[in-house]
Amino acid sequence: MLIDHRTYRVRPGTAQAYLDMYEEYGFPAQTRHLGKPVAYMFTETGEMNTIVHMWAYENAGDREKKRAAMMADPDWQNYLKVHRQAGYLENQVTKLMIPAKFAPIIR
Repeated sequence: MLIDHRTYRVRPGTAQAYLDMYEEYGFPAQTRHLGKPVAYMFTETGEMNTIVHMWAYENAGDREKKRAAMMADPDWQNYLKVHRQAGYLENQVTKLMIPAKFAPIIR
């Protein structure tokens, strides 16, 4: 299993607007191609204005195939346009991670 772990930092005061925009425009298209996320979370304490989400794939080839289909989806392209226009995102960190054998992710 391969986990795509993403951390987004948004401009102060825009986290809820970001989540609302993603829920309306991004989530339907993304889950259509990637399935449900392992987690989609936002900070309550600590480094505020941070959103973390994780997606599970069988392997790198599975990730490549699913993300290519998502990128070809007009609904996802519309979300990317709305996302860019909103200008909420300050920083993004993407990590591809493999679960330790003693703590597998059950899906």
